[in-house]
Amino acid sequence: MDALIFGAIASSALVIGAVVGAKVRMPKRVLAAMLAFAAGALITALAFELFEDAYEHGGIWRAALGLVAGAVIFTMLSAWLDRLAEGPHEQRHGSEKLDPDAAATDRAPTTASTSGAAGFALLAAVTLDGVPENVALGVSLGEGTSGLALLAAIFVSNFPEALVGSASMREQGRSPAFILGTWCACAALLTAAVVLGAGPLSASSPETISLPLAFAAGAVLASLADTLMPEAYEKGGPLVALSTTAGFVLSFVLATL
Repeated sequence: MDALIFGAIASSALVIGAVVGAKVRMPKRVLAAMLAFAAGALITALAFELFEDAYEHGGIWRAALGLVAGAVIFTMLSAWLDRLAEGPHEQRHGSEKLDPDAAATDRAPTTASTSGAAGFALLAAVTLDGVPENVALGVSLGEGTSGLALLAAIFVSNFPEALVGSASMREQGRSPAFILGTWCACAALLTAAVVLGAGPLSASSPETISLPLAFAAGAVLASLADTLMPEAYEKGGPLVALSTTAGFVLSFVLATL
């Protein structure tokens, strides 16, 4: 029941973000600040909730190999999704699948949103990145740790990604009902991943648990470098540095509780 509640809380950000993104536009710098805040929170979570736990369960070599595997696989899939998201007229853009301009009041959407598949590619990336994150959250709950830092990091990263993804889908002419239904399905899948982590996986041997934790850390680290940080710092201004710091501090405080 705890895993189901935590999973619902973490995944609810996808639904809230999808609703907001389908109806609301906001300044590009606000969007950049939200992405930067999420990046700061994820830095703490991957270091202290994911990789450190993977090291303690399975040793440095198992943790390091799992992290590299997660980073390599996510990077390859992310590059493929960027190519899938491109519109017919390629534009210079940090990440084709994550187009904050689609949700901004002061920017025009890129062709990846207006005539490409940016929203769906971002949905796929959120799912690929979110499954190991949410499994790791479930494992932490199954072992009796709080998991608050990881929960907060997942929530604050899910919200802006769903907001931008639903805005891109809106630019493609998708109906609000379709957008909300799609992101709700993703939220249900990620909630199930938390339950899976808290159930059979948390009862496995420490060496077995180490691998998904390290894999999740690698996927999160690759996502930060490949998607969140480049988009946050592109024309985001000095506010993104402060937002990143705030996200890191909040997540670290939660990790010490």
